[in-house]
Amino acid sequence: MLTRLPLILLVTAIVPLGLSGCVANTSAADTTHEALTVDSSSESCTVSASDAPAGNVSFTVTNSGNQVTEFYLLGDDQLRIVGEVENIGPGLTRDLVVQLGAGDYFTSCKPGMVGAGIGTAPFTVTKSEAARTVDTDLAAQVESANANYASYVKDQVAQLVTGTDAFASAYLAGDDDAARTLYAPTRAHWERVETIAESFGDLDPKLDLREADLEEGQEWTGWHAIEKDLWPAEAEPGFAAYTPLKRQHLAELLVADTKTLHSNVQDLSFTLSEQTNGAIGLLDEVATGKVTGEEEFWSHTDLWDFQANVDGAKVLYAGVREIVIETDADLADTLDAEFDELQALLDTQRVDDGFALYTELTPAEIKAFSDQVNALGEPLNKLTATLVL
Repeated sequence: MLTRLPLILLVTAIVPLGLSGCVANTSAADTTHEALTVDSSSESCTVSASDAPAGNVSFTVTNSGNQVTEFYLLGDDQLRIVGEVENIGPGLTRDLVVQLGAGDYFTSCKPGMVGAGIGTAPFTVTKSEAARTVDTDLAAQVESANANYASYVKDQVAQLVTGTDAFASAYLAGDDDAARTLYAPTRAHWERVETIAESFGDLDPKLDLREADLEEGQEWTGWHAIEKDLWPAEAEPGFAAYTPLKRQHLAELLVADTKTLHSNVQDLSFTLSEQTNGAIGLLDEVATGKVTGEEEFWSHTDLWDFQANVDGAKVLYAGVREIVIETDADLADTLDAEFDELQALLDTQRVDDGFALYTELTPAEIKAFSDQVNALGEPLNKLTATLVL
């Protein structure tokens, strides 16, 4: 059990490296090297080409805007961060170099380094005979996965900050329809990295405690306290709507605590076991709260949370998948298939830009979700032992 300990201690530094088994900032005489430019302004993110051959690809990013900016290369799900360069001041230029395999990616810029980003566009990497074989050195792959997951967490929490500000503003203004519309999609950013948020002591109960879990004398704050006020028709008989003063108190705390979370994740580092256990923990969140319908007791937006937890688990798995293939290819095949099956079930419940309310599902549909969560949970629980022990 101690044989991998030096490796786990080795891989805690955060540096912007590639994903999917890619190792950034490497070059060789027999490796293709595509040099691209990126102009990041306040209104656009312009990349000099929308495709490149597999191998080393460099992005020279110039900030022509008036805010500090970031540039991202995202995976085909627009969630995984394959590589990033951040803190580019106005008028400055920085480089991102990543070694990429053939596939579909997306480019995006983030002026102000908050929010969802702008100018997101497809970027295709084509097969190349000249491309060097991906570096299979285990330590380098693990370092890459750890670094990119840290970037993913920071990105999701930054978007959570922006979304929470908009949600709180609508709630304080008494625009409950707008607040209800923003509730589920904003919480998705929290749910994708929930296991990380839970590591910061009392921030998790401050932000996400359910009423059923309150201890005697404990103040109830956070998303679910506001949820109950926004869906009063679902609350128990005799529920009294919150006063403007209480609304202000809850909204201000929600914004402040979210900003504290954002500050806390800026210097995060991860080990391989923390990544794999995080994926397992996110699926456990589905099994213990979302499948039962207990998480969103009044809004019934559990499927939005369900999808976000699955998103986060998939991103974590994707970061170590190439390592899993090398150590246990059969496990990787099983996880691929079970993730796909769970996603297919979720896709059957999509309505417009969201999902059906959980109360609209039949008992058979709920059982199918529960069975598939269990089917995925069994092999996922083997992930840490496969990679770390």
